[in-house]
Amino acid sequence: MTVRMAGNNGLLTALQTLRRELGHDLFPLVIGDVAAHRRDLKELIGQLDDYLLPRVAAMDAPLLAVVGGSTGAGKSTLVNSLARADVTEPGVLRPTTLAPTLVANPADEAWFTEQHVLPGLARTTGGGRGEPGTLRIVTAGTLPEGLALLDAPDIDSVVTANREMAAQLLAAADLWLFVTTASRYADEVPWGFLRNARERSMALAVVLDRVPVEARDAVSAHLHRLLDANGLAGTPVFSVPEVLLPQENGRLPDDVVRAIRAWLADLADDAQARADVVRRTLSGALESLTLRVPALAEEVDRQRAGIADLRRSVDGAYGAAMATFDDGIRDGSLLRGEVLTRWQDFIGTGDFMRSLESRIGWLRERIVSAFTGRPAPDAQLRVALETGVESLIRSAADAAAERALEAWTGTPAGRDVLERAGVVTAGRLGRASATLNDRAAAAVRAWQGYVLQLVAKEGAEKRTTARVASFSVNGAGLLLMLMVFASTGGLTGLEVGIAGGTSVLSQKILEAVFGDQAVRTLTQAAREDLLRRVREVLDEESARFTALVETVGPSEETSAALRQAAQGVRDHSREIGALGTQLAGPVTAPTPVQDAPQDAPQATAPVAEAPHGDAPAGAQGSRTRPLEAPPGARDAPAAPQGPRDPVGEAGVERR
Repeated sequence: MTVRMAGNNGLLTALQTLRRELGHDLFPLVIGDVAAHRRDLKELIGQLDDYLLPRVAAMDAPLLAVVGGSTGAGKSTLVNSLARADVTEPGVLRPTTLAPTLVANPADEAWFTEQHVLPGLARTTGGGRGEPGTLRIVTAGTLPEGLALLDAPDIDSVVTANREMAAQLLAAADLWLFVTTASRYADEVPWGFLRNARERSMALAVVLDRVPVEARDAVSAHLHRLLDANGLAGTPVFSVPEVLLPQENGRLPDDVVRAIRAWLADLADDAQARADVVRRTLSGALESLTLRVPALAEEVDRQRAGIADLRRSVDGAYGAAMATFDDGIRDGSLLRGEVLTRWQDFIGTGDFMRSLESRIGWLRERIVSAFTGRPAPDAQLRVALETGVESLIRSAADAAAERALEAWTGTPAGRDVLERAGVVTAGRLGRASATLNDRAAAAVRAWQGYVLQLVAKEGAEKRTTARVASFSVNGAGLLLMLMVFASTGGLTGLEVGIAGGTSVLSQKILEAVFGDQAVRTLTQAAREDLLRRVREVLDEESARFTALVETVGPSEETSAALRQAAQGVRDHSREIGALGTQLAGPVTAPTPVQDAPQDAPQATAPVAEAPHGDAPAGAQGSRTRPLEAPPGARDAPAAPQGPRDPVGEAGVERR
């Protein structure tokens, strides 16, 4: 019976493209109402897999009518009665339906066992209730070809898995046969599902079960008013009277369900009516996709923005650390303590500082004499400088790690990332890495080598070769390093009183060798190279944080791809109208069977009732077009109040 319909390849391809785009981890972090977004994503994927893809691939496949509703509404009993076979197990204990049961004509069994519809559910056959999370398939020759009934779990079940399964099955249905009772029809939970069906233009009929004969008109009229008020005017309503069953799991009398059975049979037999149901539900589902997918794309953008915020907080923390290091090499603090002591050893005595301005040449000669007369302490000064810079780097890195960790723990998304990383990793992130000391030492030594290269290159010019030779490259290089730690671009030294006038002395000596403009250029180059190397070290430190979100979340192209895929579905949705015309022609619906004879032995027969009155203003303009019901229904007063006991004498269930 089922063949692929020509002309829908474009729509099928568009749906497959959308399905691939939705298959990514779009909402990995706690950003916004992520639980709702993940739920919406799961529902979209489920609707594509369970209904849209298989239905578009085979437009003339059997109709799937899901029988769903509230706890204890009599869904299983109704399915057994419509199938004229004990295919499900009704009972008093709740929940009764632990695994959904699909009943099909033997000619349609292959379509459902081959997992076209609801492919994620394992199939079981034979007797028993079936295991939770599986789809039990049974056949009944009494059902017409082209129609299957699916007994769904309760939509208001106390078991969460049952509620989720019920929602999944409803999204996979061509037609929803909503079952409620005279005492439960106004409950809010079912109406939430009904409004969802309205928003998706799902084909819908209502079975009002266990209706006392004396209250039928009042209950029916009130139900119609609720349907009108919720934008569901015109929904067919079947009233099933309250009857006594001979046994707990007995079936309803044939005359009680005759109208429903005939209505469903007409849907299965009438190609026009069947195509109308398929076209209506499919069109509504497609339209909902084109609205819901762009909304998810916006939330994907929020995910990316949230992840970018985490990166910016890390960048800010390590940017502040870089600024702290920069301040540390500017303010002269490195030229105190050990460095100052080694500097004084290096130049021989602090008395030279007092005679510096008038005796530069003499000072140079004394330094040369010191270099040639005894071992130069330049190595000790160099080590002292190296140790001081490493300490400054480590201090900045520790502060940045603490600041970044604090920023992340202050946001739900950051806490989520840290929880994913684990307690051990998160604890280590709060301080500098174990390898920092080695990397900082290597960076400082490489910088010192670069400074010596600068001095050697500058001294290679003829006019300065002799002067540099009189000090040695190492000596001039150390003087230049000292300038970096207490100057601004080499333009000025610190005041003489700070750090013993070290920077002033260094500047004066270097200017005597290279000239003032060259000193400025050399100092600026040395300083920029040091900052670059330290920045690389801190970047490696910050990468410990950013690596945790590097592969988390959707790519930059994801939201645009989602919007484009949704537009592709919208562009090809018009194919549904053409296919519907090809299958069946004009839109119509079968007319339900009229009342049963008045002399029925146990109950008044059901009627298919028309909507009561006009829909209120709030219901106008709805996209919903429920299946048509016959005219001639009459108004009735409001429904009686108060619940009723569904269990009669001696434990016999009343219908």
